[in-house]
Amino acid sequence: MLRSFTSRQVLYRQVLCRQVLALAAAALALVALPQAASAQKYPERPVRLVLPLGAAGVGDITARIIAERLGDKLGQRFVIENMPGPGGIVAGRAVLSAPADGYTLLLMTGGIASSVPLYNKFPLDMTKDFVAISSMGYFDCLMVVNAQSEFKTLGDFLKVGREKPGKLNIGTISAGGVQNLTANYFKQASGLDVVIVPFRTTPDAIVALMRNDVEMVIDFYAALKSGLEDNKLRAVAWTGPQPSPALPNVPTALGEGVKGFEAASWNAIYAKAGTPPEVLATLNKAMQEVLAEPDVKKRLLDLGIDSKASTPAEMDAQMRGDITKWTEVIDRAGIEKR
Repeated sequence: MLRSFTSRQVLYRQVLCRQVLALAAAALALVALPQAASAQKYPERPVRLVLPLGAAGVGDITARIIAERLGDKLGQRFVIENMPGPGGIVAGRAVLSAPADGYTLLLMTGGIASSVPLYNKFPLDMTKDFVAISSMGYFDCLMVVNAQSEFKTLGDFLKVGREKPGKLNIGTISAGGVQNLTANYFKQASGLDVVIVPFRTTPDAIVALMRNDVEMVIDFYAALKSGLEDNKLRAVAWTGPQPSPALPNVPTALGEGVKGFEAASWNAIYAKAGTPPEVLATLNKAMQEVLAEPDVKKRLLDLGIDSKASTPAEMDAQMRGDITKWTEVIDRAGIEKR
């Protein structure tokens, strides 16, 4: 038999339900309050910046310059932790194992974006597991020849390459890395029949260039700078969309007639997905200010890096676009995946 209620009992139950819901909402607000307050005071303790790179390289030096200035600006130390490993997987997992509170950040690189399609199944989702804060800077590869060679311009190299298919060699390091993939991309975009020769180190590639075992080397500016200053190397083109401020008089391969060819690498700072928006905004604002400082810009330019901050959306688009581009290059080149 169904139990009947008086109107007074029904009213009492409705009031009681509203009170319970109000108490629950207040309890949830109290739980969230410390986190919100903490985000507004960020940072209250040192911040870890995890690098997928070893110490003393260009990426490490760049990160330390930026970390020092971020610490000065935000009043807390930004501590560098080097965790090198293939594809940035070790560093990425370290950041994902930490809370999403902005106190453990990841240095993301263009090399990671190019590594993703080299795996049949990359163990991290770079577009979902992490959220962009800002780019740190962009650095293109440079195409150089022996200063004593017949090639005065990239146009000269293209002309000979078309006249003598299969006769020219391009040296790079890091088989499957950005430099090597850039050379494959150049080969595809130019339509040249050239041989891409991988070397263990940049000095090995330069020695081969001096001996005329290869006719061109593609690498980052910092690795080639001493050879350029000693007039042993001649720069013929940048691989990016526009000439780098490091050598503004050197044209781009795109400008020299290699249609559709544009390859620029970058470094950026990311956080674990779920990091409070207030923390991300604080970090982005600080990055914008630090990267605009003349001294920082000069120090990074000496390393061949065009320091430039971005919005999170711009950096996210860069990452997605690079993964798509390198996937196409790797598939067309028939590079074996891991």
